[in-house]
Amino acid sequence: MKIRVFGSVALAVLCSFTSVLAQAESNSKSSAASGASASAITPTTPPIDLARAALASLGGEKFKSVKNMVLRGSVDLYAPNSTQSIPGAFVIATAGDKVRIEIDARPAISFKQIFDGQQSYSSLPGVTLPPLSKFGIAVLSKFDQPGYTVTALPDKKKQRAFRISDAEGNSTDFYIDSTTGRVMSFLVPYNGQTFGTEYKKFKDVEGVLVPATFTMRMEMQQGAFFADYTVKDMKLNQNLGDDVFAIP
Repeated sequence: MKIRVFGSVALAVLCSFTSVLAQAESNSKSSAASGASASAITPTTPPIDLARAALASLGGEKFKSVKNMVLRGSVDLYAPNSTQSIPGAFVIATAGDKVRIEIDARPAISFKQIFDGQQSYSSLPGVTLPPLSKFGIAVLSKFDQPGYTVTALPDKKKQRAFRISDAEGNSTDFYIDSTTGRVMSFLVPYNGQTFGTEYKKFKDVEGVLVPATFTMRMEMQQGAFFADYTVKDMKLNQNLGDDVFAIP
C-alpha cells in the first residue's frame, strides 16, 4: 500500500468535506434559502428549491456566516478490495478558502497539506490541492448567484437529486433526504477521477449542521479507495492565527 495512494485519499477529503466552509465568508445573502422548508419537498419539487432546502438544513445563514472550523478525529484507510484498514488520526482546519489538513497513520503515511488562499503545499510531491470553492457543499452557499445553474438528476430511492454547475463547467451532484432536506451524499468529478462522500451522522454545533461520521470514496484506475472518518472534536469560530495556514 503506497503512501502516495493514501495522499490522494486525503486529497479527496479536501475536495469535498472541507469545502463546506470554502465560501463561509461570502457576502451574498439569500432570504429564500434561509426560509426554505424541507417539509415542502415533494416528488415534483424543482431542483432550485431542493438546493434551497439543502442549504436550510445545514443552518441557512448561520452556515454561511461561519468564519472557521477545526475538526479532529480518527480515520480508517482502505485500499481496493481490502478489508484490512490502516488506522490513523486527522486534523482539519478551514477558514474561508484556507485549509490545513494533517493525517497521521504512521508508519504507512504521515501527510500534511496546506492552502493559504493563494498557494498550496503538500508534503507528498504530485498531490495538489483542488480549488476548494468550486466543489462540494460550498456551492450550496452560492447556487443562486450569477453563473451557477441547478439542474435535475434521477432520484435515488428516497433521496432527491440535483446538480449544481458553474460557468467553468465544474459540477457537484447532490442527493438529499426527501424528508429532512439534509445532504446525504454527493459526487464530484475532478481531473478524470470521481470523489464521493456519504454522510452517516450529523451534529448540531451552534445552529450549524456538521457531519460527525462520513465515508469518502475515490475511484481510480487501481479501483475504489475508501476512508472512514469519525469526528471526535469540532469547534467553530475559533481564534486562529495566520501561522495555522503558513506555507513551510
